[in-house]
Amino acid sequence: MIHNLLAEFMSTALMIIFGVGVHADVVLNKTKYHGSGHLFAITTWAFGISVALFIFGGVCMNPAMVLAQNILGMLPWSTFIPYSLAEVAGGIVGAVIVWIMYADQFKASEGDLAPDDVRNIFSTAPAIRNLPRNFFVEAFATFVFLTGILSIVQVKTEGVAAIGIGLLVWAIGMGIGGTTGFAMNLARDMGPRIAHRILPIGNKADSDWKYAILVPGLAPFVGAIVAALFVKYFLGL
Repeated sequence: MIHNLLAEFMSTALMIIFGVGVHADVVLNKTKYHGSGHLFAITTWAFGISVALFIFGGVCMNPAMVLAQNILGMLPWSTFIPYSLAEVAGGIVGAVIVWIMYADQFKASEGDLAPDDVRNIFSTAPAIRNLPRNFFVEAFATFVFLTGILSIVQVKTEGVAAIGIGLLVWAIGMGIGGTTGFAMNLARDMGPRIAHRILPIGNKADSDWKYAILVPGLAPFVGAIVAALFVKYFLGL
């Protein structure tokens, strides 16, 4: 269990280092790739998740995936809380590492960026705030994401799962991610959001916990339940 918890913690931290790191790279002043855009960012998220899976193997990196596997009997229910806590902790630590790496750029950007833009380096936010629709988008995106993963891992050829899941993230980011930022994962959003709250960042925006808890917090679990039932009763996997 300890080994598995450390794998969830480290893999989630690495995912966040890639993901929050690329947002810092794109948004902050005086980075090498400032202004590179969302294609650059989404591609880095996708490749970063593939790399984490190649290193750490069959990790979840996502409390919603833990829940789906609990429902399907792939993991015991006793793993849900400890795995989820390890993943959120990994999200916090990964985001703190990004802040350390980009501390000079954060300082160079003070006064030039809106507080919300700095917060959005760390966590997701909707393009248009409409909480019921935002909830639906995140739940549906998570349903597609987890159904896709559970289908891809049926292919037993070595390396296919890590590459396939990266391509899945890329496609979801392009096709579904433009409204909410496609968190699909409480740990991906909550961990970095907590890091943003506790780090000594100047002119700090409100953490927007209402959105955080309702949309990237709860909606992925709804998507996970639907994905697990669909995979079991329709796909028969």
